[in-house]
Amino acid sequence: SSSAASDVYKRQVDGLLILLLFQFLGELVIHFTGLPLPAPVVGMVLLLLALMFSVPYSDRVADASGALIRHISLLIFPLGVGIVLQWERYSDYALALTVAVIFGTILALVLVTLLLKLLLRERGKAGQRGGRADG
Repeated sequence: SSSAASDVYKRQVDGLLILLLFQFLGELVIHFTGLPLPAPVVGMVLLLLALMFSVPYSDRVADASGALIRHISLLIFPLGVGIVLQWERYSDYALALTVAVIFGTILALVLVTLLLKLLLRERGKAGQRGGRADG
C-alpha cells in the first residue's frame, strides 16, 4: 500500500514538472517570437499538441492536473482577495469586469458542454465500431 501511494505521488510530481515544463516552453516561445499572447496559454497549446500526439510521459499529466483541479478554489482565492484589496484600482472598470466575467463564464460553460457532447458522441461511435468488430 505504501508503494502504491508512493507511485501516485511520483506520478503527480512528474505530471506537475511536465506542466511547468510546458509553461516554461510557452515562456520561451513568447520571449523569442514576441507574440502578443500570454505565455501560459501558449504552453497549454503546446501541451495539448503533445497530448494529441501521445508524447512519452504525457499520460502522467492527468494525475497532476486532477490534483490541481480538485483544489482549484485555493488557486482562485488569491485573485478574489487581490481584487477586494485593490478595489479602488478596479472600481472604474467594475461594470466591464462584471460583464466580462458573466459572459466569459457563460461562453466557457457553453463551449465545454458542446465539446463534451462531441467527445461523448465520438466515444459512443468508437465503442459501437469496436463492438461490431468483436461480435
